[in-house]
Amino acid sequence: MEGFVLFFLIVVCLLLNVVVLLQSGKSADLAGAFGGAGSQSTFGPRGSATFLSKLTTVLAVLFMVLTLLLMIISSRKSTTRSVLGPEETAPAAAQTTTEQTTPPAVPAEEPQAPPPAQGQEEENN
Repeated sequence: MEGFVLFFLIVVCLLLNVVVLLQSGKSADLAGAFGGAGSQSTFGPRGSATFLSKLTTVLAVLFMVLTLLLMIISSRKSTTRSVLGPEETAPAAAQTTTEQTTPPAVPAEEPQAPPPAQGQEEENN
């Protein structure tokens, strides 16, 4: 099911790109090139919706619906996958390598100076 929806979504994306590229702009005449709004009406040369603009709207809505459907289908899967591999082997491998390579922490002992003799203490006073 997920593969079919994904394939259909890719086809809709390609069709949407083609339909958008086939449409002409709002001011595609010579007056639009120099900043004019056109002389066909008061609000510009925009006419009624053409077949391509209606098809663009339908394809855009279909794209949104298919994207949401694909998200719902993929979220219902109970298995989680990792890019690095199966989840069961990754933590176990990390534990064995940590135990083998990490030596136990032993504090380093500093050599202590021997206590001064009693005779040396009396000479200093």
